[in-house]
Amino acid sequence: MTKVIVVGATGLVGGSILSILEERNFPADEVKCLASERSAGKSLPFRGKDLEVRTLRSEEFQGYDLALFAAGGAVSRDFIPLALDAGLEVVDNSSYFRMDPSVPLVVPEVNPEAIGKARLIANPNCSTIQCMAPLFALDRVLGLKRVVYSTYQSVSGSGVKGLEDLKEGTSHAYPHPIRDNLLPQIDDFLESGYTKEEMKMVNESRKILSRPGLPITATAVRVPVPFCHGVSINVELQRDFDLEEVRDLLDSQEGLLVLDRPKEGIYPMPRDLVGTDEVYVGRIRRDLSVPYGLHLWTVADNVRKGAALNTVEIAELLLQRK
Repeated sequence: MTKVIVVGATGLVGGSILSILEERNFPADEVKCLASERSAGKSLPFRGKDLEVRTLRSEEFQGYDLALFAAGGAVSRDFIPLALDAGLEVVDNSSYFRMDPSVPLVVPEVNPEAIGKARLIANPNCSTIQCMAPLFALDRVLGLKRVVYSTYQSVSGSGVKGLEDLKEGTSHAYPHPIRDNLLPQIDDFLESGYTKEEMKMVNESRKILSRPGLPITATAVRVPVPFCHGVSINVELQRDFDLEEVRDLLDSQEGLLVLDRPKEGIYPMPRDLVGTDEVYVGRIRRDLSVPYGLHLWTVADNVRKGAALNTVEIAELLLQRK
């Protein structure tokens, strides 16, 4: 059995991690919830009991085996080295360590072997995660030549403040109101004109797929939807294909479900998929503008599959290697 800490337990992702640990009967004989001082003293339900939230301090790591971080980059920067020094293994949801060459960036259905003997594993960006299984399946057999992402990202990707902005019509999480609007900006703009979110998708995809030179571009858009991200994926492949072959490849890929009967109005939609564990793919069709082009549409619950579940699945892999 393992003694586990959830850091950021009162947030959307931290709370979902706690629920998934319970649902999957994760073999933890003790779970501790840590958060900021303003959340200390709250109670969170777990396995029929109430867990008191404690203030995040370095001494709280003593005597524990595994820490699951869901509290943002600054917290990860300051506290993950302390957790590692205390002997814990760590799975981190923030972007802080993702592109560190010494830190594996893992989607368990795609590159579990990347974990190796590492004690710190990074969880990818939520939008990146849902694109990896379909791209991995295609690359394995047909070869990727180029990838173009267009994202439709829900407000829960900004946490509770994003959900409040959608409900109240305010703009606390965003530079403009999100209600009845589309914002072609997620995170800050870089000198290149891309946003940090867009470049996360580019760089993380290359790392996870072990394709450092793969041409990838992205446009990331925030949409007025509470949960589940959509991503339109346009790819150029290295050889020709037929659509049934593509559907079979996707259908056999772990973590993917094909939902593709567009003439019947059946395709992945956020309102249908909240709380689900898989990545759903539909609108599978040729890109008629290039010889080996393909369009895909993916939807996944960004809080659950795009963050919390992937974290717990990585933790399960860490336990398996012992």
